Amino acid sequence: MNTDVLGRRGRDGPAGGPLARLGRHRARDGSDGAPVAVDLDRPHAALVVGKRGYGKSYTLGVLAEGAARAPGLAPVVVDPMGVFDGLAAGEDFDARVVRAPTVRADAIPPSEWPALVSVAPDSPVGSMVWRAASESETLAEMRAFAEVPADSSNVAPDAVRAARNRLRRAASWDVFDPEGLDAAALCGAEATVLDCSGLDPAPANAVVHAVARALYDARVRESVVRLPWLLLDEAHVFFDGLAAPALRAILTRGRAPGVSLVAATQRPSALPAVALSQSDLRVVHRLTAGPDVRALTAAEPTYLRGGVEARMPARPGDALVVDDAAETAYDVRIRERDTPHGGDSPRASDVGSVDG
Repeated sequence: MNTDVLGRRGRDGPAGGPLARLGRHRARDGSDGAPVAVDLDRPHAALVVGKRGYGKSYTLGVLAEGAARAPGLAPVVVDPMGVFDGLAAGEDFDARVVRAPTVRADAIPPSEWPALVSVAPDSPVGSMVWRAASESETLAEMRAFAEVPADSSNVAPDAVRAARNRLRRAASWDVFDPEGLDAAALCGAEATVLDCSGLDPAPANAVVHAVARALYDARVRESVVRLPWLLLDEAHVFFDGLAAPALRAILTRGRAPGVSLVAATQRPSALPAVALSQSDLRVVHRLTAGPDVRALTAAEPTYLRGGVEARMPARPGDALVVDDAAETAYDVRIRERDTPHGGDSPRASDVGSVDG
């Protein structure tokens, strides 16, 4: 039975490189049809959406499994909820889970440090934080810079104290380390899961910004051979934070150096327009919130017969897949994961009687 390959133009041919098995066509009567796969040979910008419990994170794991098996790729999964540990149990590919990911402080541009520590860049406190980042490579050096006596730095004592407090708080996040993750560490032979489940939005954004920028810059400089695939769950948290510029760079300029991005979210309405307009592959699970449906409808292609809302799937695991490369759309049943999925919610009935 022939496999339909999403994301691959006709001129690329049916056997044009590695694939990720996605699932099968879903017939009108609910039965399974021909297999469906996703092209992994070329870089892609993909979007996976769906409300809680309908398969968004599960599908992200399916794509991660495919990317982990493909030669020449370096998948990096950002896991804000701690549900992708199961990838490390893969029997035919290697994967590791980084429990407490760290990055270099100078991976964050000096101009972004004031926003990272929640201070206006044009305020006295923000100006001092910016200067500290400009003249330092590590967070320890930034904090030492801020320890300069107020009377010799031409900054009001209150502003100096505030800058010290902000940098002390950044140090408490434990995500900055001179030996933090770089592109070489992320682009090895094994897939990488970055467990950010213990991080608040600000430090998680710092990690994602540094990782996304490192992957993009490394490919621009050709300092890594493997093509990175950055798979990002709860993407709206990062497109609304410090990581947004680095993610936009991959969306708009990642194709040339060969960097792919797969963004998954429950809230497509919270994503910037560029995340919808630049995605060449969209996997749509069930959505019911009006703003989310309208966001997809506003960006739906003219070749989508019936429209997103009319073709919205109803069952968990079903998806409408819009393939902009072939300018077509398919109703798909996502395949079962080969590795354990950690996204299911616990149930009281599974616990049993607390009285024994």
